[in-house]
Amino acid sequence: MSRVKSRREQYSDETRAALLEAATRRFAEHGFAKTSLEDVATDIRATRGAVYHHFANKTALFEAAFNDLERGLLDQVAEASAGHSDPWEAGQAALGAFLDRCCDPVYGRVVWQEAPIALGWKRWKEAEEEYAYGLIEQLTRALVDNGDLPPLPMEPMARVIFHILGAAGMALAEAPDDDKPHVRDEYGLVIGHLLSNALIPNPSRAT
Repeated sequence: MSRVKSRREQYSDETRAALLEAATRRFAEHGFAKTSLEDVATDIRATRGAVYHHFANKTALFEAAFNDLERGLLDQVAEASAGHSDPWEAGQAALGAFLDRCCDPVYGRVVWQEAPIALGWKRWKEAEEEYAYGLIEQLTRALVDNGDLPPLPMEPMARVIFHILGAAGMALAEAPDDDKPHVRDEYGLVIGHLLSNALIPNPSRAT
């Protein structure tokens, strides 16, 4: 049985959530370099000490915001693919959910543009692999096991798909808001074409 949190613990959790929301908004609007802990604290009428109670520094605050956004993406992708028993259809749904999420200006700015600056290139790449690579490998393995993709070496195959999706994410983050739907459709078309051409013909899907 889980322990009921005290009012103080509940208030602490609420403060942390409010800080993350305010910080995410700041990082998306102004970038990592131009966001200060004082700005974030002021946004929720808290003290700088309240920020330090939850986060050691601005980088730690950014990483927490980044992690929240990435977990949100994984939830969306998992939900989109869960409704499909066919691995190819599940993969297509997962791809659509990923591209849709990358069209979100907040997600795109924080995860694809600011994270390499705030976390450093090496840590950012590691984080992207922690969140995305495992899921991509899982979906790819399901396609191979189902006979949809040829039994090529799994690690290179999943990593190529990982980098293709990374290129799409970066392109959508950099695209002007008005152009994002068009860019999203173009990348969805190209990625779908590349993957479908690698498929082993499945008579049951053609009917």
